[in-house]
Amino acid sequence: MLNISGLDSGYVIDHIPAGMAMEIYGYLKLDHYEESVAIIQNAKSTKMGKKDIIKIEKIPENLNLDLLSIFSDSITINVIQNGIITKKIKPELPSIVNDVFKCKNPRCITTEERNLRHIFKLTDKATKTYRCLYCEQAYKLH
Repeated sequence: MLNISGLDSGYVIDHIPAGMAMEIYGYLKLDHYEESVAIIQNAKSTKMGKKDIIKIEKIPENLNLDLLSIFSDSITINVIQNGIITKKIKPELPSIVNDVFKCKNPRCITTEERNLRHIFKLTDKATKTYRCLYCEQAYKLH
């Protein structure tokens, strides 16, 4: 059995659907983070069958944890301080999402203006529907 040592301080992003850890790693730009980051893929899980886990040493500044909820509503974040879980966070859907997904409307200004940010606003929390800020095109999460 694989053993990854515990953290003295940092985050453990848990209950990531199997196969999604690298996508989240890239989105969070953890390749630019100077501390240790461990990615565990296809770990056994009684709830999910298999899951991915990301362990981040120390607590990075400017990490938007709520954005993790757009990848999956199963994700949880454990905050570790002095080797103990001090807080469990269940991310909530953010009201605004920038540059995570792209507008699918071929007539949207974002398809013509390459440097324009892709901005979506949450319009229906129950159905996890976002709409493009420019053209109102709907984008539904999972």
